Amino acid sequence: MTTFREVRLKSRPEGVPVADNFEVASVDLPPPGPGEVQVRNHYMSVDPYMRGRMYDRPSYVPPFQIGEALQGGAVGEVITSNDPGFQVGDTVQSMFGWREAFNAPASTIQKLDTHGLPIQAFLGVAGMPGMTAYAGLLRVAALKEGDVVFVSAAAGAVGSVVCQIAKIKGHTVIGSAGGAEKVAFLKEIGVDHVIDYKATPDLKAALREAAPKGIDVYFENVGGEHLEAAIDSARPFARFALCGMISQYNETGEPKGPSNIIMAVGKSLKLEGFIVSNHYDMLPAFLKDMSDWIGSGKLKWKETVDEGVESAPGAFIKLFKGENMGKMLVKLS
Repeated sequence: MTTFREVRLKSRPEGVPVADNFEVASVDLPPPGPGEVQVRNHYMSVDPYMRGRMYDRPSYVPPFQIGEALQGGAVGEVITSNDPGFQVGDTVQSMFGWREAFNAPASTIQKLDTHGLPIQAFLGVAGMPGMTAYAGLLRVAALKEGDVVFVSAAAGAVGSVVCQIAKIKGHTVIGSAGGAEKVAFLKEIGVDHVIDYKATPDLKAALREAAPKGIDVYFENVGGEHLEAAIDSARPFARFALCGMISQYNETGEPKGPSNIIMAVGKSLKLEGFIVSNHYDMLPAFLKDMSDWIGSGKLKWKETVDEGVESAPGAFIKLFKGENMGKMLVKLS
């Protein structure tokens, strides 16, 4: 029996999560049972959607439970196998993050063909965030020739991929991000107009200046004033892919909607929320396209990596302070 560490939810956050909402515990891991494997995690993912699972309320995924290890994407290596489908040394992907190692039925993990990419890329650009960008832009927003695309949280794990796919397909792209470093990254990947929302007193005016003829597609990651600015600048029949609204995840009062939502009627706007798991039929096309784009140097990505399972709560909190560039990861071994 070997001892490993895991991160548990100690209490449900009120507003922005704090360190005291989490605890690190040691667990003794026995050998895997019949049909099980034991996996040592190398990287775990930290994602904004996990905040919703910290509320005790119905959602598209069950809430995290107090006193139990949290869950999230992870990549690692089989260290003991009690199932013929897996060998020691196999690289695997799972939803058993927030822990250094785990035992699980073989049916709950997937072998990973890395296509020559670093394994952690499958938690970011080649994984769920990349797939979210791909499905949201190409299917939900139904990107078409000549579209002007506006992306909020454009330097994040999802937003930066949205920007690059739109550029690869020949579109004008406007990205919003906070701070000089993120602005520089967006310019590096070819974004046509970059708005530093932290340095802009009037986001609506900044977007109007960047897109004087209006926008056709808005990829929504932030909500609040970003959504209001997008509605203001939208052309008739513009399509909004509503991926997330991180500005409201920690709201303790009455959530604020855009004051100009009535304009969605007169402009005949399409606002569609989506969850990536409803679009996994696109996975083969996504993997092929991403492999081609990355291999040809057309698509780049950034990662922010903290080390050690004990750093996971702090890494999660960083998401809501905008302190990550690209995908937020924790290196476990």
